Amino acid sequence: MTVVGPFGLSVRDQALEADVQAGLAAVEEGLLEATKSEVPFITEAAQHLVRAGGKRFRPLLVMLAAQFGDPYAPGVVPSAVVVELTHLATLYHDDVMDEAAVRRGVDSANTRWGNSVAVLTGDFLFARASQILADLGPEAVRVQALAFERLVTGQILETAGPTDGRDPVEHYLDVLGGKTGSLVAVSCRFGAMTSGADETVVDVLSQYGERLGVAFQLADDVLDITSDSDESGKTPGTDLREGIATLPVLRLRERAARLGQPEDLALCALLDSDLSDDARHAEALTALRVHPALDQARRDAVRYAEEARAALSPLRDCDAKAALENLCDAVVHRAG
Repeated sequence: MTVVGPFGLSVRDQALEADVQAGLAAVEEGLLEATKSEVPFITEAAQHLVRAGGKRFRPLLVMLAAQFGDPYAPGVVPSAVVVELTHLATLYHDDVMDEAAVRRGVDSANTRWGNSVAVLTGDFLFARASQILADLGPEAVRVQALAFERLVTGQILETAGPTDGRDPVEHYLDVLGGKTGSLVAVSCRFGAMTSGADETVVDVLSQYGERLGVAFQLADDVLDITSDSDESGKTPGTDLREGIATLPVLRLRERAARLGQPEDLALCALLDSDLSDDARHAEALTALRVHPALDQARRDAVRYAEEARAALSPLRDCDAKAALENLCDAVVHRAG
């Protein structure tokens, strides 16, 4: 059994390992090529996060999904480059919105060059992704456009917040389906679609990707509270500082409203205060790290990962399917 890709994913078959490793290496070359510009400064800014590394979670899914068709089909690697470029572009924009200082263990683009350059660099990456996408055909363009609409809609819904009477947890999970689940689902869809897999297989893998994407983000929510900068490559508690209520916070508020325990109400009040103060921010992080709401958020992540695993049941048994099942465990294992 060999470990490849992010999260220590285990692959049992040497041929599958070779295909995945070769595919990811080709994606890396494609990313560097796609982020080159005749203007050296643009190249530097566009390759800033590419060279910082990253999990390459979405390209890995493209490679595994392609195993259900022809993994050597010419559109497989370009489609993986498209989804990773799209993901990277959203990171540039997210860091501006969140005023994040660190991304992937390096200064965020907005910290290094300012908000305007960061936003425009994200736009540049979207443009390059679109150029590659155009060569994959109108169906690929349509799939990506629909996913991008969902992604932006999720971001807008997060910014707007739940409407009156809407359960905040349900609203948040809908947001994640758009913000994260949509692009992870497209990664699986592109891998299967460009490899010529049967349409039924394409749909199954898309459903898997949607659920896995939500599980992935929920695990990230937990990590944002539990990890340190060296482990996550990001500043811990960024969402807390910005007043963004991720699932652990929402579960805390739900529990406080239901039980009315003084310690829960006090922690809610702390979270609603000005957490730009470092001491108050550290106090909130420390309290959340030992609160039952964090365990509830972990269980939510596991539930979505199990739904992703169940979605794979119609597929034939093979090493690629086993790897996708193992990925369900690997994604939530990061959250403890």
